[in-house]
Amino acid sequence: MTNPIADPFVEGIDTDAQSKLVRIDGTAEGAATVTINRASKKNAFNAEVIGALSEAFETLEGADGVRVIFVTGAGGSFSAGADLEWMRDAAQHTESDNRDDAMKMAIMLKRLYDLPALTVALIEGSAFGGGAGLAAACDLAIATRDAKFAFSEVKLGLIAATISPYVIAAIGPRRARSLFATGRPFGVEFARDIGLIDEVAADAAALVVARDRIAGEILACAPGAVAASKRLVADVAGREIDHSLMEETARRIARTRAAEEGQAGVRAFLAHAKPPWAGQ
Repeated sequence: MTNPIADPFVEGIDTDAQSKLVRIDGTAEGAATVTINRASKKNAFNAEVIGALSEAFETLEGADGVRVIFVTGAGGSFSAGADLEWMRDAAQHTESDNRDDAMKMAIMLKRLYDLPALTVALIEGSAFGGGAGLAAACDLAIATRDAKFAFSEVKLGLIAATISPYVIAAIGPRRARSLFATGRPFGVEFARDIGLIDEVAADAAALVVARDRIAGEILACAPGAVAASKRLVADVAGREIDHSLMEETARRIARTRAAEEGQAGVRAFLAHAKPPWAGQ
């Protein structure tokens, strides 16, 4: 897929500082694209790719003006999961070394999950193992009709451990048990049915159209409210609806109503005008 999001870049992000294994492009309007740039290996993960992704997400977390972050892979594949040579080397390491290695993957995924901007996975080709987990850690995922998915770790005698919190949150425990335990591959329609992805695009060109539509939609949304909405879901999910939760949610909406961003948005709506963040 071509990447026309490579215009004047978002303030505060130094693309030269990023590894060649992971590329960051962006627009002055605040749309950033993180591309795993290892097409010859179908963008498979190794220690260097994980480190570069983690650095990219850490950079974007602190960057001014980032409104939406797209995550994709170069060369028509999202990610084939773990690199086989990396896995072969890991088999020779101690349990302690493997734990440290896995923790780096866990930290990278958590950095993605915690980003305040909306995150969107754009999936072509294969999204296997950690690749599917990377998509699950995003807020939204769109895949082309020919995309393929699998949690195939069990076929190698392994388990989908570090990605499991995000996959289970996306598809539920029962689906996760069956897919983790069988390692069976599945297509885009099933991925949408279980909640792993949100939309199906006909092809790579349609994926670009969907990306540009979302980039336009997010400009209508207040960036502070987007970040607060993501925190709200994370904090409320799974909790009992009791008086304590009712009080907490009431405090949160009261805080946003009194904040500068909320007041500016309401004033703009009543005046039939654009809010200050629209079109920036």
